[in-house]
Parts: sequence; structure tokens; C-alpha cells
Amino acid sequence: MECSFALTGKDYVLIAADTTSARSIVKMKVDEDKIKTLSPHLLMAYSGESGDTIQFAEFVERNIRLYQIRNLYPLRPQSAASWIRRSLANSLRSRSPYTVNLLVGGYDLAEKSPHLYWIDYLGTMASVPFAAHGYGSYFALSLLDRYHNPEGSLEEGLDVLRRAINETAQRLIVAPGNYVVKVVDKDGVREVKL
Repeated sequence: MECSFALTGKDYVLIAADTTSARSIVKMKVDEDKIKTLSPHLLMAYSGESGDTIQFAEFVERNIRLYQIRNLYPLRPQSAASWIRRSLANSLRSRSPYTVNLLVGGYDLAEKSPHLYWIDYLGTMASVPFAAHGYGSYFALSLLDRYHNPEGSLEEGLDVLRRAINETAQRLIVAPGNYVVKVVDKDGVREVKL
């Protein structure tokens, strides 16, 4: 029942995630922020049906911070996404695998370009211009494919994101009501309103 959407633009990555925390058919919380800021220019939206999504998100956040402390510079988005993918793949082969789907977005200051990665609970990773996870992806991916402009401004990106969220709200019977939307660009991470 969880939904998360992301897209890249000319010099930014937009990520939106619903704020509902549910287990089975019970809503536990309606104001959960499912987007973690991993470093000044790196975001991760997480979703999954199990209770270990928050634990995995905190594990990733702490390890990326530890890398920055040890090396005096942060991981670039490509490297962070690869490390996260490998961590998920390793956990898959353990007795307690994480069942977490992720959207990892960041702005690479060295290349001066945005990057977005789609990662699923099996450790599959793809670099993509737009992405979605959850039941909302069935409705949003076709809209993102049609209206996404890789050279679009932030306002254009927000309009496309609004379309995807509205379509999900209209067509999905268990659609979440509220979303947190964050953008990462050369200036860092900030929350934006739809």
C-alpha cells in the first residue's frame, strides 16, 4: 500500500513518498517521513511491507556517515547506490534478509549532474530518469514516461509529480492521502510543497 515516486530534471532530483505507516490492514501512523537524508546531496526513499525498513534505512544512513567521517569526503551518488545494492544483496543471502525497496537520488558535485537509482528488495539496481515503487507505480509509471522532461525545470518536475500522485489517488482504492516531497540539487536537500 506504500507509494514512492522520483524523477530527475535538468539539475535536480525530486523524491516523493507517502506518509502512511501501516502493517497489514492497520494504519499505525499517518505522518511518517520515509525519505532519509544520507548526506548533504543524497536522499533515499524506502518502502516495504516488513518492519525492518526503518532499521535498514538507519543502517545505511549511519554507514554512509561513517564513510564520510573516515575519508573526509562524502560518497558520490553512484558509489552510495552501489554500496546500498550490495548490502541488500548480502542480506538476501543471510537468515534475516531485508525486504526493502529504495529510490536513491543525489546530486554529484564533481559531475554537476543529478542521479537516480531504483533498487528493489532483491538487490537489483538500475540508473533511471524516473521511478516508482509500490502499488502507485502501476498508475504512475506511464504518466512519468509520457510527461517527464529530463531538461525540465523544478516547476515542471513538480507538475509531473502532481499528475502521478493525483492519478494514484483517483485510481488506487487504498491510496495514501499525504506525501513528503524533497528535492536535492547543487544547494543540498530541502523539502518542497506540492
